[in-house]
Amino acid sequence: MSEKLLTQIYNAFDPKRPLEPDDPFYVQCHEVRGDENIINEVGRNIIRSNQPTYQLYTGHRGVGKSTELRRLRRYLESQQRKVVYFEATDDLDDTDAKYTDILLACTRHLLDDLQRQANPGPLVGWLRSRWQSLKDLALTEIEFDDLTLQQQIGQFTTLTATLRQVPTTRKTIREQVDIHSISLIDALNEFIAEAQRNLAAQELVVIADNLDRIGLIRQDDGKTNHDEIFIDYSSQMCRLACNVIYTVPISLVYSNRSSQLRDNYGDIHVLPMVMVRRRDGTIHEPGLAKMKELVAKRVGHFTDRALVPEVFETETVLDSLCLISGGHMRELMQLVQTALNWTDELPIRRQAMLRAVAKGREDYRNAVDEVDWAKLAEVAQTKRIPNDDDYRELLFNRCVLEYRLVEEADDDLRIVRWHDVHPLIQKLEPFVNAVEQHQAAQEDESHGD
Repeated sequence: MSEKLLTQIYNAFDPKRPLEPDDPFYVQCHEVRGDENIINEVGRNIIRSNQPTYQLYTGHRGVGKSTELRRLRRYLESQQRKVVYFEATDDLDDTDAKYTDILLACTRHLLDDLQRQANPGPLVGWLRSRWQSLKDLALTEIEFDDLTLQQQIGQFTTLTATLRQVPTTRKTIREQVDIHSISLIDALNEFIAEAQRNLAAQELVVIADNLDRIGLIRQDDGKTNHDEIFIDYSSQMCRLACNVIYTVPISLVYSNRSSQLRDNYGDIHVLPMVMVRRRDGTIHEPGLAKMKELVAKRVGHFTDRALVPEVFETETVLDSLCLISGGHMRELMQLVQTALNWTDELPIRRQAMLRAVAKGREDYRNAVDEVDWAKLAEVAQTKRIPNDDDYRELLFNRCVLEYRLVEEADDDLRIVRWHDVHPLIQKLEPFVNAVEQHQAAQEDESHGD
């Protein structure tokens, strides 16, 4: 067997590559994700609304949001909508991001995509008015009017790059932009309005992906940077004269400000995990089958060998990797890649699988603070997260996963949501000890009653 095949299979499991709608690796998972459907839930809001919509889309990082947003883009384009899609992490530092960074990123990408359909004059004029301030920051010594039009437009790219790469000037640039953010939005809307008049498409849609990756920073007033961006600046976020879809950190969606999010943006759309186990811990065969299909499609693209026993030694080896992932797409990709690193020749054997699991467990052990083991034990017992900032951080860090199930009975339909601790954590000694202590405390309480 050639090293080439191992390399091909390894790269088929690249955890960072989102899939296009026609990618042969794509697996439709709606029915094992609580009937989530981005076309129905997000796309039709845009198609059927007479007014611009501003929608939030969330889910755990690595669960497949970017892939689903690409499906949405394809659908909207088929409905004669012009879509400007961008990954915000290309323009901002996700460890330190503010609303102004997002506004500048939107401006840059709209300019790049639509400058042939509209005169960039309003935006160029806005930048000209700010130019002396930028010169004072030593960002440039060049006179604005000495630049060509394309160079003037390109200064928005320079601004976003400086914000992302140069922390020392970040705060000052933000202050300058924030003071004049309303006039920037007005200039951008003037540009958008002209572009929409000249577009063959019926309307414009902006998709700002990867905003859910913005790290959580607690501020002195008790709020977080997530609160500031999506709630305190919601009027600006909902001011662009076109449809906008923002990805949003899942921890904010389950905070005590979720009702404000709903008031400002409407229904929040969540992409949950693939349900590989039911709430009672038993295996959910349809969900497991979907994860195995995901593996089979990637492997089958490069070889016609039987998935079991020629690529995976046994069904147990394959099932174990799928189940320990918790139904998290990126986790499964990483586990398979790690197992392949311990494989000299196919099939992937039990020992390689155990190595991958051990590596994953160690990564999650390092992600859990000592004070959090008791919280995780509580989630494991109750299958829910309390409305508390500390628990939401565990959700943001994927130590706790969300699942959904649609139940229909007696002419009624309900969506059942629950949470569980990531399977890679569940056999770690500190977690096992915390569960035992939690159970003992509950028994003591019941005896006391």
